[in-house]
Amino acid sequence: MKDRIIAWIRNYFEENGKDCVAVVGISGGKDSSVCAALLKEALGPDRVIGVLMPQGTQHDIQVAYDLVDFLGIRHFVVNIGKVCEQLVSAIAQEGKIAEAQVRSNRAYTSNTPARVRMTVLYGISALFGGRVVNTCNRSEDYVGYSTKFGDSAGDFSPIGDLLVKEVKALGYELGLPEKFIEKVPEDGLSGKSDEENMGFSYAVLDHYIETGEIDDMAVKEKIDRLHWNNLHKISPMPMFKKA
Repeated sequence: MKDRIIAWIRNYFEENGKDCVAVVGISGGKDSSVCAALLKEALGPDRVIGVLMPQGTQHDIQVAYDLVDFLGIRHFVVNIGKVCEQLVSAIAQEGKIAEAQVRSNRAYTSNTPARVRMTVLYGISALFGGRVVNTCNRSEDYVGYSTKFGDSAGDFSPIGDLLVKEVKALGYELGLPEKFIEKVPEDGLSGKSDEENMGFSYAVLDHYIETGEIDDMAVKEKIDRLHWNNLHKISPMPMFKKA
């Protein structure tokens, strides 16, 4: 798997940016860690830029620093906290509503930081002549655990067809330390892990996607509902056809 993906990345850059760098958002979790390691193997460390984007104070930011140090890649740190706060104020003022009302809106607070981060990645990509990496995996995409035009965006997707268990296996194959592969994924907002927020484990989800088998019918219904409701995130934009 590792060698096939590395060859695929090299081919992508040969056809879509022979001298370009790869720009990847770094959280220190399995997806960004595996993508960054793949890019280093495919392109060399000098052609990979990691971007750390905390929102204010991030309790686990050190893991992201440790990753870029381990890989020996260039990195930038762009704190998006002030930008997100300024957006809250501007939208509240324009809409003549209280800032607290904006902050209490779950759809806004969970998705806006991800979209700001993607804006940062494309800004750096423009400055350095790069291609932005999509770090989503198949399991998360299946239930819509990503932000449209946020972390679901990008120019190319090395692990988009891999289940969570496959991403982890690839991480070990790449020689990444366990702390990057097994770091508990969380949204940084709710204080809960992704699995706690979803109400089921990635192991259950992976098995269901792969085999169609699941023991808990309530969980099956939830997964099916999430998949159906979030298909728009991974489907082409609907477009009116004049003929």
